[in-house]
Amino acid sequence: MSQYCRPPPSRPDAMDLPVRFPPKSNSWRANNSTMVAAHPESDLMEECLKEDLRFYFMNPCEKYRARHQIPWKLGLQILKIVMVTTQLVLFGLNNQLVVSFKEDNTVAFKHLFLKGYSGTDEGDCSCSVYTQQDVYESIFFVINQYHRLKTISLGMVGYEKNEDDSMGLKVCKQNYKKGIVLPSNYTLNIDSEVEIDCIHSDQVPDSENSGHWMNSSFFSLEFYRLLQVEISFNLKGIDLQTIHFRELPDCYAFHNTITFNNKAHSGRIKIYFDTEANIQECKGLHISGSSQKNTQYILMFDVFVILSCFSSLILCTRSIVLALRLQKRFIRFFLEKYKRRVSDADRWEFINGWYILVIISDLMTIIGSILKMEIKAKNLTSYDLCSILLGTSTLFAWVGVIRYLGYFQTYNVLILTMQASLPKVLRFCACAGMIYLGYTFCGWIVIGPYHEKFEDLSTVAECLFSLVNGDDMFATFAQIQQKSILVWLFSRVYLYSFISLFTYMILSLFIALITDSYDTIKKYQQNGFPQTDLQEFLKECGGSKEYKKQVPTSVTFLCCCQRLLWGGKEEKEIK
Repeated sequence: MSQYCRPPPSRPDAMDLPVRFPPKSNSWRANNSTMVAAHPESDLMEECLKEDLRFYFMNPCEKYRARHQIPWKLGLQILKIVMVTTQLVLFGLNNQLVVSFKEDNTVAFKHLFLKGYSGTDEGDCSCSVYTQQDVYESIFFVINQYHRLKTISLGMVGYEKNEDDSMGLKVCKQNYKKGIVLPSNYTLNIDSEVEIDCIHSDQVPDSENSGHWMNSSFFSLEFYRLLQVEISFNLKGIDLQTIHFRELPDCYAFHNTITFNNKAHSGRIKIYFDTEANIQECKGLHISGSSQKNTQYILMFDVFVILSCFSSLILCTRSIVLALRLQKRFIRFFLEKYKRRVSDADRWEFINGWYILVIISDLMTIIGSILKMEIKAKNLTSYDLCSILLGTSTLFAWVGVIRYLGYFQTYNVLILTMQASLPKVLRFCACAGMIYLGYTFCGWIVIGPYHEKFEDLSTVAECLFSLVNGDDMFATFAQIQQKSILVWLFSRVYLYSFISLFTYMILSLFIALITDSYDTIKKYQQNGFPQTDLQEFLKECGGSKEYKKQVPTSVTFLCCCQRLLWGGKEEKEIK
């Protein structure tokens, strides 16, 4: 059976409304019989196809003027954008509380457990020590601070109990196996196999136990074969600031690790502090007030967002299916009448990329909303994944608004320019990317030992991209160490050639490609776009203003009947 028993909204912006027919009087049947006899079946099929195609390429306003079809999909998209944006803002504010709580606790832990911490990290590590005495004092400082945590901490933190109700921290050290190292005469005899030794301590808050630890043989460190000392302990905390925002509090489990890294054996031991905060299920919460009620309102709003996105998903999927069916009708008719195939460009005219973008956005919003509801109910803690889904879906939803702006000629220039320039820009970027990668690898291997911005490949790529945009040029030149005259001279040639090549040549060509596409589109808008087979086929059709005059009710009824007959034949042939 054919897909259209009424004018097809293959690219509809609203749900179809049924075509209303006049009363079936005897004179009406006589007129229709005369019209059927006057028009051959092939001509009638062609007129019906043109009618469907013309309606397919109308915008929502033209469809409403032609058949009074209410743009449900347009209204739903506008409503969905408002709801998705509101949902994103609410989740962002909640996520901001989580991030700030984690960051504040990390800073507090560094000040509590790192001896002499200045408040600012030293590059990639938190702080450093340079003498053996400093190493011992820093290790014992961590142990003592852990034992005194309840009396010195300002935060809502406590010790984590194990299954046997034991609490404590763990200290592990990694060493090379015993050997001989004599730097004075360059003698080295050592086994490179690494051995790990650990010791555990239950939390006993008195100085006597701490002194026993300090006198233990475990802490007689042989620095010539020491690789690292790692101290790890778990703490628990409760975030109470969410109560002020009428939210349920979050309970956290902090896994803290302090690493004394001596793998370089350079005379500097770097101290790293890492904390992993995981949200756990809170037990025994008794909160009076409107927190629970406010949470229920937000969950109801999330459900409404899911239903709206699901409705949009169904409508857009239906539109794509109808478009593919109309494409199949046009391809078959074109092949039977003109004995040639439809071009790929005309085939793609039936595929609306904006609907695909909306479908992807709806799917991501539905999944992200479900995760958000689980996070709100304290069943999941996947804040990062939920943020990516909701953020990307909101981005796609706002980008999809450009489709409706494209119905206006002034705004449509942007869309057409992007479509025309995209293939050329991608080919150009592929060629320029080869040169960019060459500069990246060259700068990393040559300038890396003498400049902090060239220490690793990712940093080099970011630094060069900043130079292309004119950022931080003087600092990049000035920070190169002049320890090697040869490298210093090479760095000047390297930076000057890169900036000149990419800023003055490649970037200018990149802009020229887009400008050329823009000029072409402007000329097409003034003089007319090149006509494709599809557009030539539709030339005989009038505008939307003349739609009702050109398509009387009797012809519409005959087209519906003929589509039913033709659709039945198509299904039999397919079967």
